[in-house]
Amino acid sequence: MKKIDFSEIDPKKNIIIKGAHLHNLKYVDVVIPRNQMVVITGLSGSGKSTLAFDTLYAEGQRRYVESLSSYARQFLGRIDKPKVEYIKGIAPAIAIEQKVNTTNARSTVGTSTEIHDYLKLLFSRIGITYSPISGNIVKKHTVSDVINTIKTFDEGSKWMLLAEIKKTEKRTIFEQLKMALQQGFSRALINEETIRLDEFIEDSKNEKFKFKSVFLIVDRLIVKLNDEDFLSRLADAIDTAFFEGKGTLYLREIGTGNQLEFNNRFDLDGISFLEPNIHLFSFNNPYGACPTCDGYGNIIGIDEDLVIPNTALSVYENAIYPWRGETMSWFRDQLVNNSHHFDFPIHKPFYQLTAEQKELVWKGNKYFTGLNDFFQEIEEKNYKIQNRVLLSRYRGKTKCTTCNGKRLRPEADYVKIATKSISDLVELPIINLREFFKNLELNEYDQQVAKRLLIEINNRLEFLSEVGLNYLTLNRTSNSLSGGESQRINLATSLGSSLVGSMYILDEPSIGLHPKDSEKLIQVLLNLKKLGNTVIVVEHDEDIMKAADQIIDIGPEAGTFGGELVAQGTYEEILKSDSLTAKYLNGDFKIEVPKQRRPFKNFIEIKGARENNLKNIDVVFPLDCLTVITGVSGSGKSTLVKKILYPALQKKLTGTADKPGKFNDMVGSFSHIKNLEYIDQNPIGKSSRSNPITYLKAYDDIRDLLSKQQLSKIRNYQPKHFSFNVDGGRCEVCKGEGVVTIEMQFMADVHLPCEVCNGKRFKKEILEVQFEGKNIDDVLNMTVDDAFAFFEKTQQTKIAQKIKPLQDVGLGYVKLGQSSSTLSGGEAQRIKLATFLGKGSTKERTLFVFDEPTTGLHFHDIKKLLKSFYDLIENGHSIIVIEHNLDLIKCADQIIDIGPEGGENGGNLIAFGTPEEIIENKDSITGFYLKEKLK
Repeated sequence: MKKIDFSEIDPKKNIIIKGAHLHNLKYVDVVIPRNQMVVITGLSGSGKSTLAFDTLYAEGQRRYVESLSSYARQFLGRIDKPKVEYIKGIAPAIAIEQKVNTTNARSTVGTSTEIHDYLKLLFSRIGITYSPISGNIVKKHTVSDVINTIKTFDEGSKWMLLAEIKKTEKRTIFEQLKMALQQGFSRALINEETIRLDEFIEDSKNEKFKFKSVFLIVDRLIVKLNDEDFLSRLADAIDTAFFEGKGTLYLREIGTGNQLEFNNRFDLDGISFLEPNIHLFSFNNPYGACPTCDGYGNIIGIDEDLVIPNTALSVYENAIYPWRGETMSWFRDQLVNNSHHFDFPIHKPFYQLTAEQKELVWKGNKYFTGLNDFFQEIEEKNYKIQNRVLLSRYRGKTKCTTCNGKRLRPEADYVKIATKSISDLVELPIINLREFFKNLELNEYDQQVAKRLLIEINNRLEFLSEVGLNYLTLNRTSNSLSGGESQRINLATSLGSSLVGSMYILDEPSIGLHPKDSEKLIQVLLNLKKLGNTVIVVEHDEDIMKAADQIIDIGPEAGTFGGELVAQGTYEEILKSDSLTAKYLNGDFKIEVPKQRRPFKNFIEIKGARENNLKNIDVVFPLDCLTVITGVSGSGKSTLVKKILYPALQKKLTGTADKPGKFNDMVGSFSHIKNLEYIDQNPIGKSSRSNPITYLKAYDDIRDLLSKQQLSKIRNYQPKHFSFNVDGGRCEVCKGEGVVTIEMQFMADVHLPCEVCNGKRFKKEILEVQFEGKNIDDVLNMTVDDAFAFFEKTQQTKIAQKIKPLQDVGLGYVKLGQSSSTLSGGEAQRIKLATFLGKGSTKERTLFVFDEPTTGLHFHDIKKLLKSFYDLIENGHSIIVIEHNLDLIKCADQIIDIGPEGGENGGNLIAFGTPEEIIENKDSITGFYLKEKLK
């Protein structure tokens, strides 16, 4: 690239980065146009994320934090100054990273998108409380309500404002009247007669008086509608009447006897209701959370899935597991023999029963004991060891019996808007929820109160819909989302804040997105740009590159061979450059479609899969080949593989596993698989001490090798002396970190190289031990390629073989001792793959399950990944991949396509077969997009 002349560039229209040299960046100079959509691309590990997040975003954040007061800064995370000469023209930055979803059990789609916060406000302000007994509205009258009623009376009409007095445990009515006189009240209506209090109290005989009805006359009114003094005096009098009447007052017209009652207590039908407030609708607040499950929605109890493990069986076929055997079958026989009395289908598979019939099995009736009472009986006799064993067998996490999984206390459900409670709304799919708010009709007052809240709710629902998450419910827990879903929720949340003039930096937003959904995503990004924001996207997706105003290509390769700006310009300009990206985009290099698809004889078949949205489908998973599971986001791919196939197969092979989702049966060539490995997108380690060589278990061999050298034997060094994780050989000053952290009050911490070991982590004596002229620090600083050549040359075949898989997956540029926290998402996943490739040469046949392995991978990296897959298959292993990337899908031997849509409209098996067969299938959305790739 030619040198940039910064003097000619306007920092008001551009972001200027000069001399970025963090990690592997080689003093890169870049100019990024503002208010445009810019894609940063390049090989995995070339330095894209370092430029976008560790340089641009870090500087944007740092400047924001430094603009705050020193008092505020001490509560914020300290941010290091990025290694760069200078950055100009930067805007406030928002980062949407490739974050693996949260593990917090309280986090839901509603809370993480803030929609739940707005719903809480909406229900607390305009929600109407209904009595569960009569269904009538529970209303509390205010002073204003009474005044507004009086304003409707005729001018000059005469009324009394009354507060009723009743006998209490502490005081008689006479004593209360005595107190009222002392407080300044002069008249009362006793047994419907107006009486002066001072005269009544003076007569001591009245202590024995028979009171039928007693009302204090708080005020006598002559209605003057245009008199301000009258109205202000009235407000005080009404307040007093409510207080004296313990929440109830009466207005009685003098002469006619017409009477109106007002109540400022929130009760009806003998129930005192809770007044709607924001905390009542929050399951994260002790006030609103269900008292049984504390707002988690589930409790430890009798787990329905353990009691009825195979719902494909009928009650007659012993679907109810505890009711088998000689003694317990009595309970089953009661149900079977009496079923004709209440028309219960004992021969129908359990999953086909209606909700009422399933509930009947648990509740029971006069003809048979239900499961709830059965377990209650066992619980009461748990002094017997056999009963305690029986109970432990069926205990597990189960839906809370009080709130039925809704997380809120029951009183929250009495408050409704347009006949729906907040629990009803959070259970609706977003597509239906949008419809509800679109058609919501409110009176004029409520409309004014809720106006702002409804705008916020509708905007956020629209954003969730735009990023293709129409099928989710707000009550769905965040830890049950796939990687792609959680990232798009982060995206929708950031869009909901609708900032202007900001810099949005996104890390591969197309992860977990079917090509069909990518079109919506591009529209969202363009809308963000239209608002006046700079949108910077780290991405490999061809469609997103085509939509960008500018593309920045970092390379030429990865790691130490990357970190340079190789091309910049529009999509058309990039095509003319000679970067690796350009070569794949214009077809000079391509990911070849295999000449023939591998046939399969062995398979695993799951029958009747019906967890989450799966529609009772039978799916065949071929073995000895590359099988790819496809379908739009939310169609049920992860449920099928992660929740059913993987745990069920693991249980079959090892005897222990997490509880699989609901399915009828699993058949197939189990003897053909000895091991099962699941490889997801989680990072391999967050600690600065974690690195590729420790993850691959090759560090043990290197330490062992150094401890066998002559000098080590003389000094009695053990393998542990060559570890920077334990005392012995590591530098005592920096504890093997290589850097010393100096805490600066109100400023970012400063990390300085350790003065004692000069950043080498080990004591001077340990570094004197060498193997073929290399000490432990030299070995850790070698790239994988260099290390492989070195250990091959020195006949250390065992170590070389352990390192080789890293080379095979295209990580030859990574240093052996590189901290895991500096690895990109794609690199971390390929290190996991490398560990299995290392095991892959073993004779035991393994089924590998990959969750979107192309995450963070460039076309060139995908080519290497496919080669690794082919090597595994050649070694007799099988691979199942959940994937959206068309370049990988076109190389599959067999495709299982789930769909057609996401959520409720998904969960069907749309197509099964080779890519050539899939593109012929008119119903397959994947087939439609795959056609182009197979031309």
